[in-house]
Amino acid sequence: MRTLNLGILAHIDAGKTSLTERLLHSAGVIDTVGSVDAGSTRTDTLALERRRGITIRSAVVSFPVDGVTVNLIDTPGHPDFIAEVERVLSVLDGAVLVVSAVEGVQAQTRVLARALRRLRIPALVFVNKIDRAGAEGVGERLPAELERRLGAPFVPLGRVESAGGPAAAFVPYGPADADFTAALAERLTEQDDALLAAYVADEAALTPARLRRELAAQTARSLVHPVLYGSAITGAGSSALVAAVRELLPAAARDPHAPPAGRVFKVERGPRGEKVAYVRVTAGTVRVRDRLRFGAGGEGDRGGEGKVTGVSLFDHGGALPAGAIPAGRIGTLRGLAGIRIGDTIGAYGEDAARAAHEAAGGFFAPPTLETAVVPDRAADRAALHAALADLADQDPLIGYRKGRLLPSGVQDVYVSLYGEVQKEVLGATLADDYGIGVTFRETTTICLERPAGRGEAVEFKSKDPNPFLATVGLRVEPAPVGSGVAHRLGVEPGSMPYAFLRAVEETVRETLEQGLYGWRVTDLVVTLTHSGYSARQSHAHGTFDKSMSSTAGDFRALTPLVLMEALRRAGTRVHEPVHRFRLDLPSDTYGAALPVLARLGAVPDAPVVSGAETTVRGRVPAASVHALEQRLIGPTRGEGLLETAFDHYAPVPGPPPVRARWDHDPLDRRAYLLRVVRRVRGGTA
Repeated sequence: MRTLNLGILAHIDAGKTSLTERLLHSAGVIDTVGSVDAGSTRTDTLALERRRGITIRSAVVSFPVDGVTVNLIDTPGHPDFIAEVERVLSVLDGAVLVVSAVEGVQAQTRVLARALRRLRIPALVFVNKIDRAGAEGVGERLPAELERRLGAPFVPLGRVESAGGPAAAFVPYGPADADFTAALAERLTEQDDALLAAYVADEAALTPARLRRELAAQTARSLVHPVLYGSAITGAGSSALVAAVRELLPAAARDPHAPPAGRVFKVERGPRGEKVAYVRVTAGTVRVRDRLRFGAGGEGDRGGEGKVTGVSLFDHGGALPAGAIPAGRIGTLRGLAGIRIGDTIGAYGEDAARAAHEAAGGFFAPPTLETAVVPDRAADRAALHAALADLADQDPLIGYRKGRLLPSGVQDVYVSLYGEVQKEVLGATLADDYGIGVTFRETTTICLERPAGRGEAVEFKSKDPNPFLATVGLRVEPAPVGSGVAHRLGVEPGSMPYAFLRAVEETVRETLEQGLYGWRVTDLVVTLTHSGYSARQSHAHGTFDKSMSSTAGDFRALTPLVLMEALRRAGTRVHEPVHRFRLDLPSDTYGAALPVLARLGAVPDAPVVSGAETTVRGRVPAASVHALEQRLIGPTRGEGLLETAFDHYAPVPGPPPVRARWDHDPLDRRAYLLRVVRRVRGGTA
């Protein structure tokens, strides 16, 4: 049986989860359609999802359609949970992009459409809520809006009748619809020169049957996107959508006898605290008791191996215990204690677009906000650290870190975020799942530092003021934007033991988490220019005298002092995240919106006027995005549509912001040595 791994994607409140319920009902998997408002849907399983009526974690359900097993993945629609969507994109064969017939194309719709296009994931568009007031005329106005705002060819597959009321219906076009056949031929020949030549030679050669085959072929290549209309609540258009999924989206036939390979896109905890990994098997078959190797699937040596102790396979609505997961299917694995989201299993391989996507770290930017998490009870601090480590395992972009050490001896804990809703969800999760009540401090923007020039520093062993039995010299230089941190050897690789060289490199990377102003330093090359160590032998016994021999601790303790001095001589500039924005607003409100943009540091480009609507594009500091969303409501009469996405990091104008340090602060040499020298000499480093 062939398998289609299908994602349901949309802007929040467009009706993804309701559509999932309708499809399950149409397939006979469930007897009644669940309600988001009532908290009775199959895919919103978290208590918080049911209370809030939003999807927070992706969920998988399965149903058969005419010999094809469809694994349907419902994804979050709120932009705060875009990382969850990105992980799902890596395992999809096709997608349904849901658009509201009332609100039309929204900000998240555009973000998702761009990602689908870049990954070349075949996608259908389902225009939902045609029964709602405000949906009148949707069949005439929305195709043009899709073309204009999503920038891709769309093909409506039918017409809408009685839109805006409970009798709203979708009527698919058939072979006898001459106007549709002509429009379809025109659209498809725009994308295929060979088809165009056949059409020019003989129009009759493009029969409705051949056009339908060509539509499926071009949909599979992401050249065009078929559009259907309906209502997840009333069921209008649902049967046409199921037929289109079966006919137009490519269900893959995989080799179950190849070596096992797959990708993990979700990790959760089972009832006994064990890890449960959601995996799409791309080749071969994964069985209970198999020993599997897994890892990050890219640069770096993190990886592991484990024995599969339990397998579930998604089928007929849910995950059912099974002995194996064959190629193409989605299931869950137990027993792999070290596995993480994004890990690959075996010889995972995909097309060039996905390889490029992974190499670039994804199409969605990392979080640009962070906040301190404070437990309501001081006794819960250790439990909070453990809970955040557990949650970071399930969602790597939570990225928690230690903060400053307070005078009381308590150390802050920070988590990175996409937005305020994610903060609320994290707080509820800690309370519900771990019994830890927390409060959050004010959300702040995450900046970074880049070197302003070149700087060098060196300290030699046995020479003041260096108290360590180590020689370390380092040079820092700027590198291209986006290149990260490169560590190079300017000394002979055999000039000292590998353990000492590794200690220097690891400490360099750790130290660069806090630059001159406390922010992570990136886009630089660090070169080890000098090295030296001591290994003295006792004349009396012919053995090494450890008290006079260098240790890795000496290099770990000295490296921050040398590196920060080199950075101080080079200088660093603090950069803040900047978002690109698009603002669609009534033309007569443009003048009132401009001062709001200016006050919040936005730099708009020249406006584009199209009748009663004006579009403004530009750049705005990430720290101002939330305020901009709120303050544009009045001047635009609530009709302004703001879309933002991370664009780049730019130098902060004026005095650079400083983030409090949480380490021993090598910028304060005296205080640093007082804390570190005794620890190193005590042999605990």
